[in-house]
Amino acid sequence: MRTGIFGGSFNPIHKGHVALAENILKQGLVEELWLMVSPQNPLKRDECLLPDDLRLELAQIATLNHPNLKVSDFEYSLPKPSYMYLTLKRLGETFPDRQFSLIIGADNWLHFHQWVEAEYIQAHYPIIVYPRRGYGIDRKTLPKNATYLSLPYYDISSTTLRQRLREGMECKKWLEAEVEARLKPIFQENHV
Repeated sequence: MRTGIFGGSFNPIHKGHVALAENILKQGLVEELWLMVSPQNPLKRDECLLPDDLRLELAQIATLNHPNLKVSDFEYSLPKPSYMYLTLKRLGETFPDRQFSLIIGADNWLHFHQWVEAEYIQAHYPIIVYPRRGYGIDRKTLPKNATYLSLPYYDISSTTLRQRLREGMECKKWLEAEVEARLKPIFQENHV
């Protein structure tokens, strides 16, 4: 089965993540998409992360009615920080019946050459790049195994949502009701 790996902190997951994942599925490049909740992104070491189990649980809640979206804690058992080449390699060993593709935003593609073992990833896995506002990609420079998707922008970020939650602002436009209900007391009581 062709399976897309969409890694991220999902700190917290929001409707933009889910809509993007569903739009990627509609393109037909993958049959199933796994949201790979990262315990520690090497590029975001200073970010204040919500607890791993909470981020995982919220992602499961947000994807409940999306049968081709799966939430994975696979990286939780790997060394920290989480390097995607190792994740993909171990996924292939664990699930030999699946063909994995890496899904990344245009912002990450622009510094993909700085990733640990970027050449290994590019040589062994299809790469699906989605647009991010402010990060233009020259499609002619993409390698043969990379596909750039023309998809809508989702102009919200987890950082913005955390700030809104800290300020007691409503977030129902971007968060599932149950996700927002779980997060509000955490941000109001603990000043996360």
